[in-house]
Amino acid sequence: MGDSNGTSSAGMRTTGVVLAAGAGTRLGLGPKALLPYRGRPLVEAVATTLLAGGCREVVVVLGAGAAEVESAARLDGCRVLTNPEWESGMGSSFLLGARAADPADHLLVALVDQPGLTPATVQRLLAGHRPGRITAAAYRRRDSNDGDGTALRRGHPMVIDASLREEVSATVTGDAGARGFLRSRPDLVDEVDCSDQSTGEDVDTPDQLGLLR
Repeated sequence: MGDSNGTSSAGMRTTGVVLAAGAGTRLGLGPKALLPYRGRPLVEAVATTLLAGGCREVVVVLGAGAAEVESAARLDGCRVLTNPEWESGMGSSFLLGARAADPADHLLVALVDQPGLTPATVQRLLAGHRPGRITAAAYRRRDSNDGDGTALRRGHPMVIDASLREEVSATVTGDAGARGFLRSRPDLVDEVDCSDQSTGEDVDTPDQLGLLR
């Protein structure tokens, strides 16, 4: 759990990185960062959650509609960056955010389109993180293809150990983010069940807009 200096109870220093550069093309409602959530832009809610959960600092990476997002969202407690290459995919935003974070910090990477994220989820990931590893939130989602329908699936946020930041960044391209590294080194990934907090779903399509309630 975070203290007044934004350091977890285990003494770890963590910078949160919110990837919020996308245009939300599939939704057709403009940048996802501006989706309304409980009276405020979604990016503001996610960034505030990372701070409340124990991140020492939060870096928000904008792209599509950046000026409009900065005008609408209260992000005073965050470092706000604009990715001029946001159309190349999420990877360039990841790299920009990672470079901006203090080199000594672990990274907690979150997606802007995950309205169910809670401070308790962030706290749980920070508390469960082990040195030299990646700690990822996982969720039990009902799916007819999963036998009993409760398979645990890895999602976001995830904590990338400071010692792995350079290695992970070297694998990031296009829209894949850290997926390539996670596939190649599953032995370094710890999954933490956060199903009691949310479903972990992203708002990608119109039928998922109900997640914003």
